[in-house]
Amino acid sequence: MIQTLAFYLFAGLVIASAVMVIMSRNPVHSVLWLILAFFNAAGLMVLVGAEFIAMLLVIVYVGAVAVLFLFVVMMLDIDFAAMRASFIKNFPLGIAIALILLAELLLGLGAYNAGGLALGTPDAMGAVRTDVSNIEAIGALLYGPYIVLFEIAGIILLVAMIGAIVLTFQPPPPGIRARQDVGKQISRRPEEATVMKNPPVGQGVEL
Repeated sequence: MIQTLAFYLFAGLVIASAVMVIMSRNPVHSVLWLILAFFNAAGLMVLVGAEFIAMLLVIVYVGAVAVLFLFVVMMLDIDFAAMRASFIKNFPLGIAIALILLAELLLGLGAYNAGGLALGTPDAMGAVRTDVSNIEAIGALLYGPYIVLFEIAGIILLVAMIGAIVLTFQPPPPGIRARQDVGKQISRRPEEATVMKNPPVGQGVEL
C-alpha cells in the first residue's frame, strides 16, 4: 500500500514539476522546477529498484547539469520582452516540431506493440546476477569484462576536457604577468616565504 501511495506521489510531482518547467515565465524558476522533477524521478527509480539510476539523477543531473543551467541563466541578461516576441514568432515552428515528435512517439509505440526485433542471443558474459544489488552488478560488469571499453571512454572524456581547455586558452598580453610561476614557487625556501614576528602587547608590526 505504501509503495502505491509513494508511486502516485512521486509520479504526480514529476508531472506537475514538468508542467511548471514549461509554464513558468521566469527561467530561474523553470530550472528550480526541473530540479524538483529530477528529485522525484529519482524517487521513482528507487521504487523500482534502480538505485544506480536514482543516484545518477541526483548526482549528475541535479548536482551538475541543473546547477550549471541555473548559474548560466542567472548570469545571462535576459530580455523577457524580446523572449516573448521570439516565442510568438517561432510558435508555428514549435508546433511543427511537436507534431513530428508526436508522430515518432506513435510510430515507436506501434513498433513496440508489433513485437520486438530479434537482435541475437546474449552470451553468459552479460548475464544479470540476482544475488546482488544492481549497483554491484553494474560495477562487476564495468570493471570486469568491459574494463577496456570503460577505460577508453574515460580517456576520450579526458581528451575532450583537455581540448576544451586548449581551445578556450588565451595567453596574457605581452609584458603582463597574469599567471603564477609554479617553478619559482616550488623552489622557494621557507625563510624566503614567511617571516616570524613576535610583537609586544599593544604595539603593531612593522612590515
